[in-house]
Amino acid sequence: MHIALLSRNRNLYSTQRLIEAAEQRGHTARVVDTLRCYMSITSHHPSIHYKGAEIEPFDAVIPRIGASITFYGCAVLRQFEMMGTYVINDSVAITRSRDKLRSLQLLSRKGLGLPITGFAHSPDDIPDLITMVKGAPLVIKLLEGTQGIGVVLAETNQAAESVVQAFMGMKANIMVQEYIKEARGADIRCFVIGDKVVASMKRQAAEGEFRSNLHRGGTASVIRITPEERSTAIRAAKAMGLRVAGVDLLRSNHGPVIMEVNSSPGLHGIESATGKDIAGMIIEHIEKNATPVRKTPPKPKG
Repeated sequence: MHIALLSRNRNLYSTQRLIEAAEQRGHTARVVDTLRCYMSITSHHPSIHYKGAEIEPFDAVIPRIGASITFYGCAVLRQFEMMGTYVINDSVAITRSRDKLRSLQLLSRKGLGLPITGFAHSPDDIPDLITMVKGAPLVIKLLEGTQGIGVVLAETNQAAESVVQAFMGMKANIMVQEYIKEARGADIRCFVIGDKVVASMKRQAAEGEFRSNLHRGGTASVIRITPEERSTAIRAAKAMGLRVAGVDLLRSNHGPVIMEVNSSPGLHGIESATGKDIAGMIIEHIEKNATPVRKTPPKPKG
């Protein structure tokens, strides 16, 4: 098969591993810079052009769309869908998962465990908003933040009010969440492919830090998850409509709660922690679900 990786950086670990895994299984893989794609939107022959020419047909597309280009990236992906190309995560699912508030509302509707979350517009409602999530300490999150950026732990109600007022003054969209003390700065990343959790790792925040992101100095180790955690991760990915997802859970006193469902989960941390060939599993999933559009794949271009 001929597989496209929508990625802006071919040197990223995840991109390189997916190319390597595809080639090891006899496929060709081409990195396509998302922002260099442009589209001809017609009824009879929708097409994508790339660097001055119409792009060749692909059998499957693996989207690795950065959060900062979600709108344009999903427009490109939607065009591939219109052309009948198999995409491992479709544009609607990615857009849904990138909207933190909408994703939590959808997960809530499915009855999945969540930290108590509050959202408001008026500064007059801040005191009740804080009470709603059980008061300080609490977590304040920018809706547009990624990799732990724009996430603040407020230790007191007064500090929480000040931070929320500051964000609102900047016209930033924020939400507040209860702080799960018993998690002790650790979360669990469950990697879902299809209807299975194929790997899981525990991420522990660095000393003096409450965010467990590996980009912020957190450490990763393999962990055995419970049947409830496994079921929660699979149901969360399905609620978003994602075939490949990284589901982040916290262990609370009332069971697993979902922090986020990531549509472009990185491979470095999970492969290093577990020793599993996650990239190969993603390619295997494509083999089982994509229908080749041609018999002989072309030679990859530059």
